[in-house]
Amino acid sequence: MAFLHKLSKASSVAGARLIRRLSNVPENTVYGGPKPQTPNQRMTLNQLKQKYKKGEPITVVTAYDYPSAVHLDTAGIDICLVGDSASMVVHGHDTTLPISLDEMLVHCRAVARGATRPLLVGDLPFGTYETSTSQAVDTAVRVLKEGGMDAIKLEGGSPSRITAAKAIVEAGIAVIGHVGLTPQAISVLGGFRPQGRNVASAVKVVETAMALQEAGCFSVVLECVPAPVAAATTFALQIPTIGIGAGPFCSGQVLVYHDLLGMLQHPHHAKVTPKFCKQYARVGDLINKALLEYKEEVANGSFPGPSHTPYKMNPKDEDAFTKELQKMGLDRAASAATKAAAEPEKTNTEQ
Repeated sequence: MAFLHKLSKASSVAGARLIRRLSNVPENTVYGGPKPQTPNQRMTLNQLKQKYKKGEPITVVTAYDYPSAVHLDTAGIDICLVGDSASMVVHGHDTTLPISLDEMLVHCRAVARGATRPLLVGDLPFGTYETSTSQAVDTAVRVLKEGGMDAIKLEGGSPSRITAAKAIVEAGIAVIGHVGLTPQAISVLGGFRPQGRNVASAVKVVETAMALQEAGCFSVVLECVPAPVAAATTFALQIPTIGIGAGPFCSGQVLVYHDLLGMLQHPHHAKVTPKFCKQYARVGDLINKALLEYKEEVANGSFPGPSHTPYKMNPKDEDAFTKELQKMGLDRAASAATKAAAEPEKTNTEQ
C-alpha cells in the first residue's frame, strides 16, 4: 500500500504522458523517428526537458570511438553515451569492472571529436566515485574537462552512490542515474540478472530512481526490469527514464551500438543477441564476408588490380629509375620495375 501511495503522489505530467501511451495512442500510429537537431548545435538539457514534457521519445545510443560517434551524429541521435560497457565491447573483458578512468577518457575524447550534435554523456567507471564525494566530484570534473563530455552517468543503488550523485550535481555537473541491473554491482547481484521481478526488488527500483531524482539527476536509466516496474518508475518520476530491456513505457530508449548493428563480437553477447535488443542490421556478417573476400583476392592476386594501383611515374622517370637500379647492381629489381610499368595489372613480385 505504501508503494501505491507513493505512486499516487507522482507527477501529473509524467502520469498523463504514460496514460496516453498505454491507452490513447492508436495502434496504427506511425512515428517519424527522431528529428535532427539544428546543424552545428549541441543538444542541451533544456531541449531534452522540452522533448520530455511533450512526450517525445528520447533516443540514446552508446559510442566508443570517432567513427561510431559520426554515425550517431548523422542519424540525429539525442544522447550519445560513452559507456563503461567499452570494457567488454571494445577491450574484450567479461565485465565492465576492469576499464580504467584513463581508458574511458580516451574513448570520451574520440567520441567528442566525432559527435557534434548529441548531448555527450560519459560513464564513471567502477572504483572512481565510491570512496568519497571528493573522489566522485574529481572524477566527474575530469570526464568533462579532459573527456569533452557534457554530463556523466553513474550507477545508483547504494546510499554512498546516491550521495556521490548529489555531490556531483552540486558541483555544477549534470548527472544521469542508473538503476535495475547495474553491471558494476554484478558481484552483489549474482551476475547479469534482471531486477524488479519480485515485490521487494520492484519497490527498490522505484525507490532508488526516486532517490536519484531527489539527488538532482536529470534522467535515470532503467536496465533489465519488467515493463510494469519501468512504467511505475516512469509514472513516479518527474524526469525522463531511459530504458534498456525495460519495455516501451519509458521516456526514451538506449542500446549498445554494436548490439543494434548486429556485430556481436564482445564476450557477453558474442553469439546471441540480447533478449531486449532488436538487431537493425547484421553488420558482423557483412564484415566477416568482406574480410574473407579480401583474403581470397589477395591470395589469388586479383587485388590490387589496375583500378587500385593509382600512383604513376612518367615514362622518363621510370627509365631513369631503372638505370639507377642497374648502376646499384640491382638488376632483378630493375627488371621487376620495368615489367610492372609495362603490365601494372600484374604487380606480384617475382621471386
